[in-house]
Amino acid sequence: MFEGKPRELFARFAIPQMIGLLFNSVYTIVDGVFIGNRLGRETMAAAAVAVPLIEILISVAIAVAAGAGVLIAARLGSGKGDEARGLFNTAAWMMGAAGLGVALLGNLCLEPLALLLGAAPEVLPQAMAYLWYIVTFAPFQLFSFLLGGMARNDGRPKLAMTAMIAGAASNIVLDYVFMYPLNLGIRGAALATALGPIFSVLILLPHFLLRRGTLYFQAVRPRLAEGRSILVCGAPSFLMEFSIGIVTFLYNVAVSRHGYGELGLAAYLIIGYLMLILLTLFLGMAEGLQPVFSRFMATGEEKRNLAMRRFSTKVFLGVGVISCLLIFLGSRWFFLLFAPEDQELTAFAASRSIPYFCGFFLTGFNILMISFLQATRQTGRAMVLSLLRSVILPPALLLLLPALLGREGVWVCQSAADALTALFAICFLAFPARSCYSKLG
Repeated sequence: MFEGKPRELFARFAIPQMIGLLFNSVYTIVDGVFIGNRLGRETMAAAAVAVPLIEILISVAIAVAAGAGVLIAARLGSGKGDEARGLFNTAAWMMGAAGLGVALLGNLCLEPLALLLGAAPEVLPQAMAYLWYIVTFAPFQLFSFLLGGMARNDGRPKLAMTAMIAGAASNIVLDYVFMYPLNLGIRGAALATALGPIFSVLILLPHFLLRRGTLYFQAVRPRLAEGRSILVCGAPSFLMEFSIGIVTFLYNVAVSRHGYGELGLAAYLIIGYLMLILLTLFLGMAEGLQPVFSRFMATGEEKRNLAMRRFSTKVFLGVGVISCLLIFLGSRWFFLLFAPEDQELTAFAASRSIPYFCGFFLTGFNILMISFLQATRQTGRAMVLSLLRSVILPPALLLLLPALLGREGVWVCQSAADALTALFAICFLAFPARSCYSKLG
């Protein structure tokens, strides 16, 4: 499975995971297309408020699913099925508690939550209407990711893929039905997004309820020690995905604070859809490559690992450069999908997409480096890069650059953050940590 040249391994591991994550991106993007065409700019601005929360929910789900998956795979590989089931049930308890907590607190604090997420006064009622469905159906959103990850670990990757496709397809169909024939407005868009994960869960549940694999539900108490181990193992994956929500939230606040109003929020929403596609490409390829990097690290094959990293770097940079060129030359056509009748909005988004994406050819390189460092047990360095591009540099630059360049400086902040992060990544390559290539005992 791990034999072959870097090109073959890349095609075998990176491409399938990239395709899988692209299906997940459909949920948010389809909403934007229908909302923009049917309901207009103001409603798009209201929906933009919920995007950071959705990304945070996905981050939590991925953290638990990834952390539990690592531990469960080790137990299954050692023939310890009982321990693997215990971890699975602990993860299910954790996800259930998180989902119910979001649903309860979200409904109790809906207006403060909308304001915290950057809702302007003119879109606050619509933003609250959209958020109600997101928080109320949060348990299904979380469980769809957990059960999909557990199905893959239990030898059912096709089942997990089928569930993802069903969720995405149902979202597309329901968006049309709720917003056109039923004319439910923004509530219909939110309901379609909320119901999509339910279809995924319904497809996945029989595998675990009917005990069709090693992992299934049992009446056991969750173990705190197992919960801590799951969260520790899943922390790098959480931060990589969580950065999308952090950056979106920071930009929503900055765009509102610098007086762009609903035009700016709506423009950033559709720019964010384009960003989501690029990030999905890079995250999918990077996550797919993690097993390759980890296997070569475990077997002491340093030369093959370095060859794999160098080949992947060329691919990531190549994809990044081509993507930037396509955006600079034709982003307006993409934005017309969301607002074909709103020439002001599409022109504004197209002009701001150039500074916003000017450094995005380095985004894939940074994501690859985070994945490589994490997979080769250089967790501290991986966390440094993740924190720089998501938690440290964006807020600092959103304060600094508008002060230096005027309010238009807002749109270049993420590219500047990726450029500075790439400098740190290059320094890590120039001064490598003590070799971690040794066979695992």
